[in-house]
Amino acid sequence: MSEAPLELTTTAIDIIKKLLESGQATSPYLRVGIKGGGCSGMAYMIGFDEKASDDELFEIAGIPVIMKKAHGMYLLGMEIDYQQAEDTRGFVFRKK
Repeated sequence: MSEAPLELTTTAIDIIKKLLESGQATSPYLRVGIKGGGCSGMAYMIGFDEKASDDELFEIAGIPVIMKKAHGMYLLGMEIDYQQAEDTRGFVFRKK
C-alpha cells in the first residue's frame, strides 16, 4: 500500500465511516478520481466502488481508498472535506 496523495478532513472521515458502517455503501472501497477534461475542465469524483486491477490502494484513517494510477498527479495535495449548509451538502475537493 502506498502513501495517499490526498487527505480527508475529520468531517469527511466521519461521514464516510458512517456510510460504511450503516450499509449504505455499495462497496467497501472509496473511489476518488477525476472525469472529463473538455470545455468545463476536470471534475472530481468520489463514491464507493469495486477495486480494479489498475487501481492503487491507499488507507486513510482506516478507510480503503482506491484510484486509477493516472489520476494521482491531479489529486496530489488535494483535501476532501464534507460541507453541510442550509440548502446544500456534499463532498468538496480543495487544493491544500
